[in-house]
Amino acid sequence: MKRTIIDASQLELEEKVVSIKRVTKVVKGGRNFRFTALVVVGDGKGHVGAGLGKATEIPEAIRKGKEDAAKKLINVTLDDNNSISHDFIGKFGSAEVLLKRAPEGTGVIAGGPARSVLELAGIKNIRTKSLGSNNKQNVVLATIEGLSKLKTPEEVAKLRGKTVEEILG
Repeated sequence: MKRTIIDASQLELEEKVVSIKRVTKVVKGGRNFRFTALVVVGDGKGHVGAGLGKATEIPEAIRKGKEDAAKKLINVTLDDNNSISHDFIGKFGSAEVLLKRAPEGTGVIAGGPARSVLELAGIKNIRTKSLGSNNKQNVVLATIEGLSKLKTPEEVAKLRGKTVEEILG
């Protein structure tokens, strides 16, 4: 998977907590509770990332998740109507997310975990369908995987040795 390193310090990132889970470990003296936070960050202009933070307290887990997400930012290319350039299925584990481009005025039609990724990426018009697993973490990572694999018409034209007009028809 190609990932370009994006400097998160120069971006104004918004964060959204997708899920917080309480994890219990049974030890000799009783139970240890820890928290896991799945956090998505993005600037609304084509940069988005997701991260996982684990700690004994919720705010600390969220902070760690935000830092992890900022390290894993990807760049998403948007077309002229703030949608994606072509349909694609993102896969992660047993979760699959179908990303379909949509005309202006459609809005973001997506389930909870995928919606938070798409909104923070700055996508305004898209239709999605979650296929397979509905595990929040895997759906978020499948959505990011799908967005990172999208190609612009210019990239496809260069790969095929054609002009953009020939690709678009």
